[in-house]
Amino acid sequence: MKTKARVLVNGIGTVGKRIAHAIKLQSDMELVGIADVAPTPTLKTVLEPKGFLYGTRLYASNDQGYENLKKAGMWVEGKLEDLLRNGAVDIVIDAAPEGIGALNKQLYQKYGVKAIFQGGEKADVAEMSFNAIVNYEEALGKNYVRVPSCNTTGLIRSLSAIDFNFEIEYGFIALVRRSVDPHEYKKGPINAIEFDLHVPSHHAPDVKTVLKHLNLFSLAVKVPTTLSHVHIVDLLVKRETSYEEVLKAFENQTRVITLSAKEYPATSVVIEKFRDYLRPRYDVYELIIFKDLINVDGKRIRYVQQVHQEAIIVPENVDAVRAMLELEKNKWESIRKTNESLGIIK
Repeated sequence: MKTKARVLVNGIGTVGKRIAHAIKLQSDMELVGIADVAPTPTLKTVLEPKGFLYGTRLYASNDQGYENLKKAGMWVEGKLEDLLRNGAVDIVIDAAPEGIGALNKQLYQKYGVKAIFQGGEKADVAEMSFNAIVNYEEALGKNYVRVPSCNTTGLIRSLSAIDFNFEIEYGFIALVRRSVDPHEYKKGPINAIEFDLHVPSHHAPDVKTVLKHLNLFSLAVKVPTTLSHVHIVDLLVKRETSYEEVLKAFENQTRVITLSAKEYPATSVVIEKFRDYLRPRYDVYELIIFKDLINVDGKRIRYVQQVHQEAIIVPENVDAVRAMLELEKNKWESIRKTNESLGIIK
C-alpha cells in the first residue's frame, strides 16, 4: 500500500476546483495533477501564485486541449493519457461537464485506472452511486463510482436519517432550484420561474440509486437565484413520532446542521454565515435544515432544507477515494478525517 493515494482531477470548473482543493488537504492523498481542455479564467486563477492550486501540475485532457492550453501560453506538463499510461495515477476524479465523463471513461478503462464521476453523468456510468453515510462499504475496492448531484446528495443525507429512525413509507419532494451558479452570466431564467417538464423530476429516481427501497416522488422548478437550492419534503413514516425525535435524528446526522429560520430567514443569510466563517468561497459542505420549519403530525414529517450546490458533494468525493482505494475501511473514520480537514461543523 502506497503512503499516499495519487489523485488527479479532470475538469477544473465549479466542482472540480473545489474537489482538487479538498484533495490537497488530505494527509493520505496527493494531488498529482489537474487536467482540462480550455484556458478559462478559473483555471488560470487557481494556478496563479496566489491561487490555491499554485504549483499543481497541469495536463491536457485531450489533444485539442493541449493545443488550446499551449496557445494560451499556459505551462502544460503533457497529456492526461500519457500520465495514465505511465501508471502515475491511482484514481481520477472526473469533474468534466455533463456527458463528457462517460466519454472519458473509455480512457480510464484503457489504462485500468479507477475513476469517480459526478451527478451530471447517468447512473450507469459507474458500478454504483455513492454516499458515504449510506453505502461506503459497498464502494470498497470498486473501479468506477458516481457521486450523485448536489440535490440528490442533500436529500440522501436527510432522508437516510429519517428512514433509519422511523422508516419512510412514502415521500414527496418539491425542489426550488437555483437557476445557475454565480459565475454563469449567460444562463438561467430572468424574471421567470422555469418549470421542470419531467414528471417526476429526476431527483427522486436519483435518490433511489442509493436508497433503493424508498418510495419517492419529486417535482421541481428553477428560480432566478444563484446561491442555493431549497427542498420542501413531506414524508409518511411507519410509526408515530414527535418533533423532538425528528429534530434529534437530524442533529445526530453528520454533515447536517439545523438553523432557525427566524434567525436565518433567507438563503442569502445562511450564505453570509459561512462567509463570516471565512470558508473558502463561502462553501457550505453541510446540509442546512431549518428546525422551526419542521412539522410533525403523527406519522407525517415535513421539513425544509437548503443545499449549497457548489460544495455539498465535495466531502463525498473525498470519501469515495478512500473507499475505492481501501485507504480506510471504516466509513466513520473516513468521514471524520474528511470533516476535520474541511472544517465541517459536525
